[in-house]
Amino acid sequence: MSNITRRSALALPLAAGLAAPAYSQQNFPSRPIRMLVPWAPGGTSDIAMRALCEAASKRLGQPVIVENRAGAGGVLGAQFLLSTPADGYTLSQFPISVMRQPLLNSRPLFDPLADFTYISLITGYLFGIVVRADAPWQTLAELLEAARREPGKLNYGSPGVGTSLHLTMEQIAKSKSIEWTHVPFRGVAENMQALLGGQIHILADSSGWGPQVQDGRMRCLAVWSEGRAKSFPNVPTLRESGIDIVSVSPYGIGGPKGMDAGITRALDEAFKGAVTDALHISVLDRYDMAPMYKNSADYTAYVRQTMEEERKLIQELGLRLS
Repeated sequence: MSNITRRSALALPLAAGLAAPAYSQQNFPSRPIRMLVPWAPGGTSDIAMRALCEAASKRLGQPVIVENRAGAGGVLGAQFLLSTPADGYTLSQFPISVMRQPLLNSRPLFDPLADFTYISLITGYLFGIVVRADAPWQTLAELLEAARREPGKLNYGSPGVGTSLHLTMEQIAKSKSIEWTHVPFRGVAENMQALLGGQIHILADSSGWGPQVQDGRMRCLAVWSEGRAKSFPNVPTLRESGIDIVSVSPYGIGGPKGMDAGITRALDEAFKGAVTDALHISVLDRYDMAPMYKNSADYTAYVRQTMEEERKLIQELGLRLS
């Protein structure tokens, strides 16, 4: 995180006495739209976002083109928007880490409530704790007992520092008085490769691991949803495993601050339709995800509420990145 350029260095200065240019809905969109996905290609987020963008393209009459910007726990897309015109032609997926990052750093990269326009909330993930099929632990209770016997020996991979996977695994550790070691990756593909290669003991990630569990190469010990996943009816939830946590980490679409209200509405309408498009729904079903659509106003209110909840969690865990 420390090597990420701060907002002040990224922002494009305006000439003295000049106002920022205004952008209106007239003829919008008249060219392709760029969608930043702050995760590596091939993972759950990337595949779901590509389906969403394809469905939105049909409604907007222009291509919505995915550009991957992996790393830094999912905030590189939002960071890029700080220096982007508010014309609606550059957007980003906003994972919950966009709201969380400023709460973890003494010198935040951005202010989530002031620096962005929130367009549409889309969906949330199915998360799980997964081990290799030949691992000695058949249940989460057995894994936790092993971690208790040898503090810090077992390591787990997540999609990055400050992500929901990282924080929830630390919540679990605190609630069960255990220690394990966090190893951050740029996405579920790298995380799975490390698990299968023996570099880590445990994978904590979104349901891109599903096919590996179904074909017997991995074993899912618990999912983090409210109820059991349709694809894994025999896998208990964290609550069923004695840990009172539900984590689905909703994500949405955002743009630079100061976007024209008409452009925001046009984009929101397109993504609203895309959320329930058959193509997007087929991908969500594949990964046991569910639509969680909210419009721009409701999404913005959700961000405020989420930041308060995340502030309390971070204080409870005593986490600080810098």
